[in-house]
Amino acid sequence: MGVALTELLVMKEVDIEFFQNKILAVDAPMWLYQFLSSIRQRDGSLLTDSKGQVTSHLMGLFARISNLSQQNIKLAFVFDGEPPELKRLTLEKRKETKIEAEKKLEKAKEKEDLELMKKYAARTSRLTDEMIEEAKKLVEAFGLPAIEAPSEAEAQASLIVKNGDAFAIATNDADALLFEAPQIVRNLNMAGKKKKANKLSYETIKPDLIGLKENLNHLGIGQEQLIALAMLIGTDYNSGGIKGIGPKTALKLVKEYGKNFDSLFNEAKWNEFFDYSWTKVFDLIKSIPVSEGYHLKWAEPNEEKIMKLLVEEHDFSEERVKNYLEGLTKIRQKGNQKGLGEFFGQI
Repeated sequence: MGVALTELLVMKEVDIEFFQNKILAVDAPMWLYQFLSSIRQRDGSLLTDSKGQVTSHLMGLFARISNLSQQNIKLAFVFDGEPPELKRLTLEKRKETKIEAEKKLEKAKEKEDLELMKKYAARTSRLTDEMIEEAKKLVEAFGLPAIEAPSEAEAQASLIVKNGDAFAIATNDADALLFEAPQIVRNLNMAGKKKKANKLSYETIKPDLIGLKENLNHLGIGQEQLIALAMLIGTDYNSGGIKGIGPKTALKLVKEYGKNFDSLFNEAKWNEFFDYSWTKVFDLIKSIPVSEGYHLKWAEPNEEKIMKLLVEEHDFSEERVKNYLEGLTKIRQKGNQKGLGEFFGQI
């Protein structure tokens, strides 16, 4: 998911308070995948309810929405629509990778190696249609927008930010920059104190803010060159990129060839790695389907729907859910803070 651009980018570490009273368009699939990968039991297995239904995605989503809402951060979730045909090849490769991880997981189980079990279990994460629908229900129960993109969630979220209807995209995927996202917020769904792996100590994770204009200036290239750079490294539409070309070499080549992309991709031997033209990927990224017909409307959380979905249907702790909801209510009751009636108001 995403392109390996991060090491080339400049970013600004900010406190979570920086986003108070700001609207963020959330890359919903990326968040859900991260919850599935990270919210697991000690042996790597997913959290489930008494009926065996996976709840890791709901646990992460519920906690993150609750915590960020209490920070007066306004969220709008964007979900994937129909994936482009070129992405299906990448999805097939990911499926093969998951199958391989499942084989290694079984071997780790035979050895009762908990560390390896957790490692390989995280690589088998699958986001099902049912999980996505449950996530949408929870988002809407919180009174937040759940927007379905015509195609890629990152592209639709980029449009929302470009239109000035949100401050930034909450995603860890740098590929949102290819869709001209003006700003990206990384690690928002992981912000806070986290236990270090296999250690008793903790580390503080802060969000990173990445600006498109700032980074194009930093790299000394234009938007179309950024797309070409990403294609050399590898995108969701040409998985793996050109073998032997990393981010720094890709940047050097892009600067050398300017906008002479035919020569650039000939030099990189594109045709030796892919059986379709570089223009097919380039044009897809440039003209990915998006919709101007989205609606951003907020309402107050529907506690009854939240309790029904989480407590009645999935065995969440009634006390814990009520405590989170009470935290939201306290925001409304504080006279010196923006009440939820205003905070969740429509725009």
